[in-house]
Amino acid sequence: MLKLDSHSAGRHFLHIPGPSPVPARVLRAISYQTIDHRGPEFGQLGLAILENIKKIFKTKSPVIIYPSSGTGAWEGALVNTLSPGDLVLMYETGQFATLWKKLADRLGLKTEFIGKPGAEGWRYGVDAAKIEERLKADTAHEIKAVCVVHNETSTGVTSNIKAVRQAMDAAKHPALLLVDTISGLGSADYCHDDWGVDVTISGSQKGLMLPPGIGFNALSTKAIEASKTAKLPKAFWAWDEILESNKTGYWPTTPSTNLMYGLHEAMEMILAEGLDHVFARHQRLAKACRAAVEAWGLEIQCQDPAVYSPVLTGVVTPDGVDADQLRKLILERYNLSLGTGLGKVKGRMFRIGHLGDCNELSLLAALSGCEMGMKAFGIKLKGSGVVAAQEVLQD
Repeated sequence: MLKLDSHSAGRHFLHIPGPSPVPARVLRAISYQTIDHRGPEFGQLGLAILENIKKIFKTKSPVIIYPSSGTGAWEGALVNTLSPGDLVLMYETGQFATLWKKLADRLGLKTEFIGKPGAEGWRYGVDAAKIEERLKADTAHEIKAVCVVHNETSTGVTSNIKAVRQAMDAAKHPALLLVDTISGLGSADYCHDDWGVDVTISGSQKGLMLPPGIGFNALSTKAIEASKTAKLPKAFWAWDEILESNKTGYWPTTPSTNLMYGLHEAMEMILAEGLDHVFARHQRLAKACRAAVEAWGLEIQCQDPAVYSPVLTGVVTPDGVDADQLRKLILERYNLSLGTGLGKVKGRMFRIGHLGDCNELSLLAALSGCEMGMKAFGIKLKGSGVVAAQEVLQD
């Protein structure tokens, strides 16, 4: 029988790139007594949440909140804007771009995947020029939406979404722009309105520092208009009833009441620190983590410094080293969880998360566990990554 209280002494170091550690303050909020989701107190909470979440997405438009995972929010974005058989252009940057494509295929959409071929393509961000070229060739405007991942959690690449919008505008193409920032929101700068995104998809368990269970669709006026004629089947995911109920702070179905308490508290924490400070903290931690990887003499999965992720760092293990066996050793010896390699890079890399409720000392602890674990596994390291990271953080 599973014993959930059988943890080893001390704290568990959760450094996967999501779910991220949940702050004690947020856990306390989630533990509040559940209230009537049709009562006046909840309506006040709902209005406050709906207003603050706009600040996180940097939008003046509505944000849909689902009691779902990020996968549910993917589906919500597609079924509200598209019709059966519509052609969707999707860019392959890693495992989550791949999974989003599979979901679109199952919904009855026609998908076209572009990007660099093979596993090498999983080391770079979105090439906006490729999107522009493809859209210019689509003179009949058969492509109805362009789907890209902002922060690719499987690889540690943060793509330039503003460049994608500029490419679409240069092609004078009317397609909708749908962006997944499930792992980016609240950790990497994101501007829904200024970047001209039509639907932004996100989730609660990454930069927002919550458990899984809340999904988001940030909308544009163009997306709302598209939803009025979209023909893909939808009921639970439909925006129209949610938007109507949200006017007074409520939802047409039962919301995740206690997670809403946590969301309210998490946003209070983020806005009190200040979004610019939050983003700068993540960039600083990411820089220190990359310095550690370089000092070890290992490769970073992302090969383009311009799109290094502030959320996580992918570490390529030496030839012949099974990254999953290394992760297993580190977990068993040091109670440190690291992200596994996914899809095309499974067994060839591990991922260090430095997002959400993370600071200098928690990162250094994770790097120390990695360093000791790799030495115990027999990997010859060039130097000390911990010392290299300390030097970055001291500056």
